[in-house]
Amino acid sequence: MSNKGKRVAAMAGQFHGGKLGPHYTGYFELFNRRKFYEAHEVLEHLWLKDRHGPNGAFYKGLIQLAGAFVHLQKNRPQPAASLFKLALANLEKYPGIHGDLNLKGICGLIQNWLADLERTHLKINPLTATNAPSLKLETHG
Repeated sequence: MSNKGKRVAAMAGQFHGGKLGPHYTGYFELFNRRKFYEAHEVLEHLWLKDRHGPNGAFYKGLIQLAGAFVHLQKNRPQPAASLFKLALANLEKYPGIHGDLNLKGICGLIQNWLADLERTHLKINPLTATNAPSLKLETHG
């Protein structure tokens, strides 16, 4: 196993994913902690296994979403906007609820961040210390 593989396995190992698995639930835990790069890395493990499968574009869209926020953290609004658009295109291919995630809400969130970026002509980074989004999995009793 590569060093990256070991690092990702260690990150995922700290999450108890239940039926969804630690890589998938770990993505949301890390994303919500503003560890967007780490979220991307953990989910990439699933995407690499299913990139041409039924969830390939879904995982890719979530990875792109995290990547957009990595760019915002680095104060790069233009690449962030590009990744938001790619994420939206990938996630819109799926139904409103997919992978226990409200994609209609996620797509709305992406559109809002894109609108904020475009309103300032990609000159002002809308991400602040207090307004990072939080993603929530839907629970089914």
